[in-house]
Amino acid sequence: MIKSAIYSAHATTIGGRTGQSRTDDGRLAVTLDTPRELGGNGGPGTNPEQLFAAGYSACFFSALKLIARQEKVTIPDDATIDAKVDIGENANGKGYGLAVALEVVLPGVARETAQDLMEKAHQICPYSNATRGNIDVVLSVA
Repeated sequence: MIKSAIYSAHATTIGGRTGQSRTDDGRLAVTLDTPRELGGNGGPGTNPEQLFAAGYSACFFSALKLIARQEKVTIPDDATIDAKVDIGENANGKGYGLAVALEVVLPGVARETAQDLMEKAHQICPYSNATRGNIDVVLSVA
């Protein structure tokens, strides 16, 4: 549900979880392997959950920076967002589901301020908006 696209990304995958993905502009090209925990060979390639964690944490960080600018809070250069993406059997018994934990590290920023920034970023982040009501997302401040 967007009014109009500002930017569109396009990627093609061959072979599923044990294959390759590449964006149409060639900026991203990855080999995919299925983790042993999911019955795969645990090869050196990445997997959809790792890609989702990287995308969500990067997007959330941008939303956090936007909110911080609006609130006149300086985000330190060594700030980080850690995203953990779990995959498991869907609670409703059909297929698989995801759960996400996002942890922000904002050295020098008061814990209450960091928590407030995170909550506000969660309301505007496109990944948060896409997942809201679909998967559990836990926010925490380190």
